[in-house]
Amino acid sequence: MKIQQAGETLQISEISELSAANSQAFRDRVRATIPAQVKTIEIDLAATSFMDSCGLGALIALYKSYSNSGAGVTIRLVNPTPPVQQLIELTQMHRLFEVEKR
Repeated sequence: MKIQQAGETLQISEISELSAANSQAFRDRVRATIPAQVKTIEIDLAATSFMDSCGLGALIALYKSYSNSGAGVTIRLVNPTPPVQQLIELTQMHRLFEVEKR
């Protein structure tokens, strides 16, 4: 997983899977990295071949911590692979997160 900051945007990429095996580590690493001035968190899912309910839970935890808490942070899911896109749509997560293809 790669995390970098570009201005007020934190970009997270190179996530091969987001599952029970690594969802807690993902959540902990992202939380430890987020600086106070961040307004947008972009999670690039182009390399993510698998996501399960624990992976969704990690995304929801970030949403609750930063978007829904009044912190004013937008979380954007970028370039989800077809299986991940299908999971996002089936669980209606596209209502919580901005989902964008680039």
